[in-house]
This record gives sequence, C-alpha cells and structure tokens, in this order.
Amino acid sequence: MKAGKQTFIACLVLIGIVSFKPLASIYKNGWIDLNKNGKKDIYEDPSKPVNARTADLLSKMTVEEKTCQMATLYGWRRVLKDSLPTPEWKNAIWKDGIANIDEHLNGYIGSNKTVTLDLATDMEKHVWAMNETQRFFIEQTRLGIPVDFTNEGIRGIEAYEATGFPTQLNMGMTWNKDLVYQEGLITGREARALGYTNVYAPILDVARDQRWGRLEETFGEDPFLVAALGVAMAKGIQHNGKVASTAKHFAVYSANKGAREGQARTDPQVAPREVENILLYPFKKVIREAGIMGVMSSYNDYDGIPVSGSNYWLIQRLRIEMGFTGYVVSDSEALEYLSSKHHVAANLKEAVYQAFMAGMNVRTTFRPPDSIIICLRQLVKEGRIPIDTLNRRVGDVLKVKFRLGLFDHPYIESAAETRKLVNNEASQQVALQASRESLVLLKNANNILPLSKGLEKVAVVGPNATNDDYAHTHYGPSHTPSVNVLQGIQAKLGADKVLYAKGVDLVDKRWPESEILPEPMDAAEQAMLDSAVQVAKQAQLAIVVLGGNTKTGGESKSRTSLDLPGYQLNLVKAIRATGKPVVVVLIGSQPMTINWIDKYMDGIIYAGYPGGKGGTAIADVLFGDYNPGGKLTLTFPKSVGQIPLNFPSKPNAQSDEGEHARIKGLLYPFGFGLSYTSFEYSNLKINTGKTANEPIAVTVDITNTGKLAGDEVVQLYIRDVLSSVTTYEKLLKGFERVHLQPGETKTLSFSIPRDELKLYNREMKFVLEPGEFSVMVGASSSDIRQTGSFFIK
Repeated sequence: MKAGKQTFIACLVLIGIVSFKPLASIYKNGWIDLNKNGKKDIYEDPSKPVNARTADLLSKMTVEEKTCQMATLYGWRRVLKDSLPTPEWKNAIWKDGIANIDEHLNGYIGSNKTVTLDLATDMEKHVWAMNETQRFFIEQTRLGIPVDFTNEGIRGIEAYEATGFPTQLNMGMTWNKDLVYQEGLITGREARALGYTNVYAPILDVARDQRWGRLEETFGEDPFLVAALGVAMAKGIQHNGKVASTAKHFAVYSANKGAREGQARTDPQVAPREVENILLYPFKKVIREAGIMGVMSSYNDYDGIPVSGSNYWLIQRLRIEMGFTGYVVSDSEALEYLSSKHHVAANLKEAVYQAFMAGMNVRTTFRPPDSIIICLRQLVKEGRIPIDTLNRRVGDVLKVKFRLGLFDHPYIESAAETRKLVNNEASQQVALQASRESLVLLKNANNILPLSKGLEKVAVVGPNATNDDYAHTHYGPSHTPSVNVLQGIQAKLGADKVLYAKGVDLVDKRWPESEILPEPMDAAEQAMLDSAVQVAKQAQLAIVVLGGNTKTGGESKSRTSLDLPGYQLNLVKAIRATGKPVVVVLIGSQPMTINWIDKYMDGIIYAGYPGGKGGTAIADVLFGDYNPGGKLTLTFPKSVGQIPLNFPSKPNAQSDEGEHARIKGLLYPFGFGLSYTSFEYSNLKINTGKTANEPIAVTVDITNTGKLAGDEVVQLYIRDVLSSVTTYEKLLKGFERVHLQPGETKTLSFSIPRDELKLYNREMKFVLEPGEFSVMVGASSSDIRQTGSFFIK
C-alpha cells in the first residue's frame, strides 16, 4: 500500500475516533440492533412487513423523537455548520433524529456558489463523510432511526461531480421516453452511490408563460407530454427501490400570474377545468403509474387557499383521490408563508398547526429545524395536534425509509465502486445522446445546413459561444467538465480553422431597464462589435451564438421581454451585413421573439440548455455528424403582447381571426422541428375494438423519403368534435420518436385508453360522452399529415 493511501486511511480513523467511537456490536448477521437492547425487535427485522415495522417503531418513540421526524436539517453550509458529526450534536435537537438532511456535502452552498471542501470534491472522502453522518443517527440516537439524504436532481444528481444531462426542457424536446428513463436510471444510481436516497425530481409543472424563468426545469407546456416523461424519469430514479423520487411542485404552481416569482407567487388565475386537465394531470399519472415516494407541496395558493395548508390538496386530492402513499415535504418557506405571505396564520406556531393538520409530513426550508419541532411539541402537548395525527404524519416518513431499505442497509458499501459508477464513460455517452436529440432545427433555407467540414475558416461569434454556465448551476452537477460551443466546433474542425469574437456581452450595462429604455452602444461596446465584424469578414461563414443564460433565466429570473437581451440583435445584423453566410445558434430556456432572425437568416438551431456535452452536440448537428430530430415543447410567440399563448388551446382562442390591429400567428408552434431528411405519413388506421373497455388502437406508417437517416417525432392528437363543455382544439394523446434509414418505412402503433377521452362535464363529473372524435397524426401540432375519426357509443 502506498504511503499516501496509508496516511489517508489513518486520517479517517483518527477523525472517526474524535467524533464517536464505532459501535461495531450492533451490527448483526442480517439485521442491525438499532435500539441497542440486544434483541431483534419487529422494526429491526427485515423479514417483517413495512406496516408492522412502522407500527412497532411508532410504539417505541417519544413525542420528541416523533417530532424530529417532521423536519429537514439542511446540510453543511446551508444550515448545518459541521461537515461531520461532532460531540455538540448530542446536545442539538437532532440528537433525537431527523427526517432528512438536504443537500449535504454536495458542493453547493447557495446563490450558485460552490466550495472546494474535500469531503465534497473527493469522491472517496465524500462517501466516507456521508457514511459518518448516517452513522451518528444509527449509533448515537436512542432508536437508531436512519436519516433520508435528500438532494436535487433534475439534470443529474446535484453533486460536485456526476453525470450532467441537459435540463428537463431539453429532455422534453427529445420526445424520447426511453432516453428520459435512462436519465432517471443514471441519476438514481449515482445518487445512491454518493449517499443520497431521495431525489427531488421530476418536476411535473406544466409551462404556461414563456417569460417564466423556471421553464428550463419543465418538460414543456403539454400535460400529456409532461406526464409521459415524468413517469419515465420517476421509474428510472426508483428502478431498484433504493432511491425515492420526489415530484414537485404540487399544485397549481406554474400558472404564476405574469410569470412572477418568489414573494409574488400568489393568486394563480386558472379556471377549475384547466387545473384538472392541465396542471394536475401529470401528478395523477405519475403517482398512479410510477408510485413515487415523495411529493413537494408548493408555496402558492389557489383560489385563496394556500396549498401547503390545505387538507383538500394534501389529503383529499393527493392521498385519497390520487393514491399517494409517500411523504410530503414543503417547498422552501411554504409553511412559513402561511403566516408571512398569505396571512392565513397569525404566527409561525399557527402556520405549523395548519400545515401539519392539513397533511404536510416534513417542513423543508433553509432554516434550523428547531423552531418547527418546538412548535410541534407544544401543539401536541396542548392537544391541538392529536397523537393519532402525529403518528400518521410520522408513519408516512418512516414507511418510506423502510421501503428504501435504510433500516437494513444505511451505508454506502464501496467508495471504489462509487468512483467507477459516477460519471463513467457509458453514462457520459447517454448524456451526449440526450444533448444531440434535444436540439431543434428551426430553419434551414436553401439547405445551408449541414455545413461542410471542408471550410477553411469559420467565424464563431456571440456571447454564448463560450458561455456554458447553464451546465454548472443549482439542481444538478456543479463541476462536471463541460464543452462550450466554441470548443465543440474547434474539436470538430481543428482550432486553426476557427476564428472567435464575442461581439457583445450577453446583457448590456443597463439591462433589464434597457428593455424598456434602450440606449445606443457606447464607444467600447461598439468597438467590441466592430471587432467581431472584422473576424467574420476573414471567414467563409459565421456561426453566431446568441440567446440567454443564467443571467436571464432560472429561478427568480423571469423576463419582461422575450427579445434577445442587450445588443445581440445589433450583432447579428452587423454580421449579416458583411455578406457572409450566417447560421444562428440559440441557447436559452425561454422562447425568443427572433422575428428578424427568422426572416433573414437561413439556418437557425434552438439548443435550449443542452447540458455539459452541449458544445459537442451542437457541432455534430452543424456539421452533419448528427441529423437533428428534436421538437419544441414550448410555443414561440412573435411578441410578448400575444401572451398567454400556449398549447393546448380552446377553439379559435389563438387564431386572431377578425383582428386588425395586432400581430397574428405564431413564430413556431408546439411540436415543431425540422430535419435534414424528409418523412411521409400514410395508411392511418383506427380500431375502436369490440368492447366498451378496450383502448382505441391507431396505426400509421412513416417513411423516410430523403437521402439521410434521421429521427421523426410522430405526434398523435385527438379532438372531441361535439361535447357538453368547450374542449381543446387538439389534445396530444400519443407520440413516438422513430429512427429511419433512407427509404425505410415503419408502422407505429398507439393505444388510447378510454379514460383519455373523458372530460369534466357541466357538473364537473369526469365522464366519457358519446360522439365523434377526430384523430390527427403529424409532425407538429400545426403540421397534420393524416386524419381520421371514430365514434364512441
């Protein structure tokens, strides 16, 4: 053994001795003597049913121990001051246990800041530290109740290093359920290998406003798509039962008025049927089909009732109707907001009472857990929270911990295996494929794309050419190596063939005020733009990389405008004026009102936030090593003045028919995306079956009629032709991404369960009404290639 390795192990042993001496005697053959009484109690017996183990443990717990299972302790540098257990922990409130520890030693400490503590950055030391933290709760608390380590994971597990995927929005634009399942699978495996047992993903919010900063975290604006991909991701995360998937944000979270965030997130203006048909639909499907073990309650209200203080939402709808059996954590400040924002509770204690009586299980926010736990103990002592209610709330938490196997296998078994697993080559290839499949070709006039690799000089211009901050933000890996667009193109062509100039900054000095009070560039800004023009003149072609990034999008970063920020439009106009061919690559999580670019540029690629491999994927598409097949999951308006504008929509609601003083039409519709090849649709067949319970079977043939192999996303829409209430013009009810060689034909089959044909009638009853249903199959919501219909008797 090398001296360095010996020293490392010696240090670990020394630290372990300083903390707490290991209790090796409690670890038996096949079970752990968690309460250190020398006998196998029911809750310690892996062969016993979860309900029996939970009941036995609850019978042994004090009120102090139970209330500790109803709060989150945020990890090191978020709330917890110690990176490892210390003797002081024996006097802290969590000496009696804790429900979960969130974001512990994952390298993120808030406000997009990270640290270089070796217990976060060194994978083997990290594994040891997570085990040491868990060991405190197993060995140093009276009943040995393990902690559930929660963490974010919407683009890979949030860690210093892990496999970094594109954002959920980009995963949506792949329209590939199998690929999203793989993303969840890898995220769950890496989470458990790094010590995290509960992943806050998927996000099931359905996008409603293109200005919203958190669009990057959604799959898109269609409930069927969000549900299908949410099921895939959740099943992937929970594939082996060792990691919980906690979906968020429940409920009516993404219908934020004016795309406002934070303190302003109240009073969503959504009709009851839209709540049911759009915003709740994904939660119903994912809970039923994926069996998620967690849900995060949102901090907004609906119709004057805060969700996190509502028995209707957290018990009646979530548990009784939807069948949820896991535990509910609050979104940050959701409990506190009952008092501080919504003003439905007089103080924190009353907010605690309302939230936990309503059905919340665990309060989670960036504050010490003491205040909530102390309030709970007072409320139980006063008899206001009955002991049966307390037991139900705590029991939900304990059952998840039993289901995850934490009472029987609380530790990470091998740091060496973790190192082999996390961000390995196979997972990186999945991430690269996800980046490629998510890219959307918006325009390809005169077949300008793909570009020739034989070009002698290519200019890469624009503020997003070297900006890949999106690959290192909160909710995913922070320091996984990434490739920006310039690096991707240099690797593709050779650095000697690539010229670079930034041209303009992402935003100007006065942004966002400049969106309503624009001013000309100053001399320094003009000089920087002029230098980019000179670079473009030296090249045969310019690739201009524009859009938004972490300054213009993300949590609490909703936009006023959807125009390109700063002087980006000035830049692309100046580059075009050189007479050189220009291709535009757009990076950013929000749709962009790029009307001038759409009219005058021949080639446009929308890349969203394409992940750590984004630069490589973009270069592959630009130069023909990958044929793009992604499709938009957000509607692109021509102006913010058209908002709200999204899919699905009611009949004629977005037609602008009869308007004479406004811009009409969409820039790009939902489901839109081009390819370097072409596809033909034919032979639509519809079969309603022989019985009233059979699903509707639909088949259609797809043929690649071009010269290149490529992917097509086939989209199936239906419409209830005549109904008792107004329904949507088109409802997505099936989709499939299919790869075809030139000349190849495949028959795709879709199955529409009859429940998908139901509506909420005038009495708000969910019923299937007889009548005609239209079937539309095509390449986007506005590019329908095959139509038919069927009748329900």
